[in-house]
Amino acid sequence: MTVRVVLADDQKLIRAGFRVLIDSADDLEVVGEATTGAEAVELARQVHPDLVLMDIRMPEMDGLEATRRIAGDERLAGVRILILTTFEIDEYVLEALRAGASGFLGKGVDPDGLLDAIRTVAAGEALLSPAATKKLIGRFLASPENPCSAVPSQLEALTEREREVLALVAGGLSNDEIAQRLFVSPLTAKTHVNRAMAKLSARDRAQLVVIAYQTGLVRPGEPPAE
Repeated sequence: MTVRVVLADDQKLIRAGFRVLIDSADDLEVVGEATTGAEAVELARQVHPDLVLMDIRMPEMDGLEATRRIAGDERLAGVRILILTTFEIDEYVLEALRAGASGFLGKGVDPDGLLDAIRTVAAGEALLSPAATKKLIGRFLASPENPCSAVPSQLEALTEREREVLALVAGGLSNDEIAQRLFVSPLTAKTHVNRAMAKLSARDRAQLVVIAYQTGLVRPGEPPAE
């Protein structure tokens, strides 16, 4: 099945490069381009893509507001949004996730990484680049108004394997990467992640990451366990 993608970026050269790259993959197809956030919302309503590759800084309406409108539109249920920007800083990571984005990558990602990210998000998984994950954690842990008040005892609800998976999620690994690390199927990895989210009452994958750090399961600066 072909993943249908809308490109939203105000720079024509960047859109052209993305289109060539994405269309070169047999399972991906660009079905439209937008130069503003408003155009991205309207185009999403017209063609109902599987995924919108969304820049943040665009004229008229930025990518964050466009993401909010697409994610909040019942007619666009199932449309995933992958934020791709040069501005990989904590405020944008948080706002993008709160707005309803399913993934966040810096424009420094390599071509294969971008294609894999599109496939991952289109398949219904959330994705954060490792750099974005670290900055997200720093933002949450430093905030006096941290919305998550996790304590170590919460981890008692998890099985040993679920704790292991939680630590890998905190390291920024996707479900496919977790599956490779643990020698299990991607579906099994996804099941473990979903069970951990349910047991910890986590709203999303990003909050799972925060819980992992706040409970002390993972500490800032530590790489994912081998």
